[in-house]
Amino acid sequence: MKDLITEIIQALVDQPEEVSVHEIGGSHTTVLEVSVAKTDMGKVIGKKGRTAQAIRTILSAASGKTRKRYILEIVE
Repeated sequence: MKDLITEIIQALVDQPEEVSVHEIGGSHTTVLEVSVAKTDMGKVIGKKGRTAQAIRTILSAASGKTRKRYILEIVE
């Protein structure tokens, strides 16, 4: 899942080398913390959070097969 989110976010931003995804694992839930350059923050979040919500929807659909819950957090 980490690779999927990394590829999606790198395609959205102007500075793909600044994208980092940190995975914090648990038994049933995994948190993916995404950090990007400050100038690209708006592109990842989108208007009214629509882009971030779309990424979360893709993550939820992809994680259905693993029966594990993934949470996407965008950090500064």
